[in-house]
Amino acid sequence: MRVYNNINEFTAVKNAVVTIGTFDGVHIGHRKIISRINELAKEINGETVILTFFPHPRMILHPEDESIKLITTITEKAQLMEELGVDHLIITPFSRDFSNQTAEGYIRDVLVNKIGTKKIVIGYDHRFGKDRQGGLVDLLKLGPVYGFDVVEIPEQDINEVAISSTRIRKALLNGEIDLANTFLGYPFHISGKVVRGDQIGRQIGYPTANIVVEEKYKLIPSDGIFAVTVTIAGETYKGMAYIGTRPTVNGLTRNIEVNIFDFDQEIYNQSIKMEFHHYVRGDVKFSSLDELKVQLAQDKVDVLALL
Repeated sequence: MRVYNNINEFTAVKNAVVTIGTFDGVHIGHRKIISRINELAKEINGETVILTFFPHPRMILHPEDESIKLITTITEKAQLMEELGVDHLIITPFSRDFSNQTAEGYIRDVLVNKIGTKKIVIGYDHRFGKDRQGGLVDLLKLGPVYGFDVVEIPEQDINEVAISSTRIRKALLNGEIDLANTFLGYPFHISGKVVRGDQIGRQIGYPTANIVVEEKYKLIPSDGIFAVTVTIAGETYKGMAYIGTRPTVNGLTRNIEVNIFDFDQEIYNQSIKMEFHHYVRGDVKFSSLDELKVQLAQDKVDVLALL
């Protein structure tokens, strides 16, 4: 898959089969749409093109709203789409200028001239152009003029996409990892750099890798202990992750840590990927480090049973 960080980097391809959207999470609803464009591209010996936006439009149109959290970072989204066999991913920097194009200007200049669209797969409720005035009606009207076909995504499938995204976010924030993973179609994951902590875990026999997620918009699950797998330099290990403020030691900031089983390498400044499989328990303030150590021993038993 080729990735373009601007529409101007893209050269129109023959028989482009296109869909448009934010595709946050690239979950089971999105996968149905991607499967459809893959099928259509095969039928006409074409190539699949997904046009997505970054930053998320809400980040630009409502910069004061810091509550916007996304299931996938732009890098994670690209990796997932590549696994699904997408040919081209265009990441359009969303801006007010881009949002102010007329509907016909957007269709003519972007979809036809820039991308070379022959088929566009789109939902009944997709809006584009200045004040979101453009939609399915414009595409159906201008398709014959500019030489492309419109394939409408059924309302049921569109609703499924919206419901899935909302339920995944709520599930992650409630610690319902199994439910989130069911809707995603794969284990929810985060990636980040390992930084040096205060070594408290090492003191009690459970050393942890402290992970910093650079993308502030990335959704982080609820506080607690989780059964996870960790991938480091291509190797995967079992582990138990902790998210929380470490109340037992009067912590002040929210941390993401993971105790990697059967692992003793130094990995500071390395990037690791952590996949969440099950929620084990919530965050608890213990009366002493010894009490915490006893609980962690039980947590490890529980995690291994779950994994």
